[in-house]
Amino acid sequence: MTSPGSSRLSRSLSTPQATVIGLGSMVGAGVFTAFAPAAAAAGSALLIGLAIAAVVATCNALSSAQLAAQYPEAGGAYLYGRERLGEWWGFAAGWMFVIGKTASCAAMALTVGTYVAGDRWGPLVAVVAVVAMVVVNCLGVTRTATATAVIVTAVVTVLVVLVVVGLVGGDPTSANLSVALGDGGVYGVLQAAGLLFFAFAGYARIATLAEEVRDPRRAIPRAMGGALVGALLLYAAVGITALGVLGSDRLAATPTPLVELVSASGTDALAPLVRVTAAVAALGALLALLAGVGRTGLAMARTGDLPRPLAAVHPRFSVPHRMEILVGVVICVAVLVVDLRDVIGFSSFGVLLYYLVANIAAFTQTGADRRWPRGVHVVGAVGCVVLAATLPVGSVVVGVVVAAVGFAYRAVRLRREVRPSSRPVG
Repeated sequence: MTSPGSSRLSRSLSTPQATVIGLGSMVGAGVFTAFAPAAAAAGSALLIGLAIAAVVATCNALSSAQLAAQYPEAGGAYLYGRERLGEWWGFAAGWMFVIGKTASCAAMALTVGTYVAGDRWGPLVAVVAVVAMVVVNCLGVTRTATATAVIVTAVVTVLVVLVVVGLVGGDPTSANLSVALGDGGVYGVLQAAGLLFFAFAGYARIATLAEEVRDPRRAIPRAMGGALVGALLLYAAVGITALGVLGSDRLAATPTPLVELVSASGTDALAPLVRVTAAVAALGALLALLAGVGRTGLAMARTGDLPRPLAAVHPRFSVPHRMEILVGVVICVAVLVVDLRDVIGFSSFGVLLYYLVANIAAFTQTGADRRWPRGVHVVGAVGCVVLAATLPVGSVVVGVVVAAVGFAYRAVRLRREVRPSSRPVG
């Protein structure tokens, strides 16, 4: 195992910086892409799906913040699962996080490529984006926070402008906002909630960065709360405006709903700005996501659940550079073969199971470490199971298969480690 001096991270992040990283992870490709498939699943009832996703996300955030305050080290629910429930639970959380968020990274990169270069050259641009963001991450987490702050400020400003333009010039109608179950019924609403959860899950990055935050017992809950509230308000404003102006059918039919929004508002001149903003937002989310996956991979490598050489931390920049480079390579391969909408469902499946472990772990906390009633964790856990089960069938099937591969890998590794010690002596 690596020595503490060679694998520990430095506490260099303030509470505002941690908040920005979490917000940057949420205000990314989700707000530009998730509303369309959600509208296709639930029609105008996607607003109910948005509310359900928000409730589940809030419960998950409270559970994660409570755990991070007690265990202020890198790893998130991977660490919490190991400490509170056992090694297999921890591995399940870590594995689902790594694969789910790697899929999210691919989605962010593809968003950049699609908005900048279209379908033909988009994957190549996506590869360039991944390489650039891996380089930034490897230069240090404070640089990650600074770059994310610049991106978040620009994106939020443009989204506020789009909401104003839509409300003033888009002629939104109350009929478009009438909540009525579509052809998918309750199942469609739950599927929409699962898809929209993809856009809310960024606050997990704050937990995975717990080892790098100053005064984590106070900073982690505050950063998670601030990032989640900011994202909820922004998503609600954008979702209501887009649905009110476009209606559910038109919203479901377009891969670029916010470009369609400015077109319907008579401000086509803003379309290039929307495309650039979508690309910049996705870059910001990609930047923060890579940091989160790298830290969880670092924690797994420290315990041997991933190859131990991946636990190395760069002596100058204090980042898990080997893990982040490996993740970058995997994403570059993925963006050349996957479709944007497909990876959204797969990502949600993996991350929902990750938070399932976090909620169960938080339920076991007692005494001064408990900050909220256990009912919060029960609602979060049930919500994660329901939303994961009602995602598109293809996403569920692939998610189950990948999860099984991970469990099989760990079982084989453990058997090989035990076998030499079980041999008779002499």
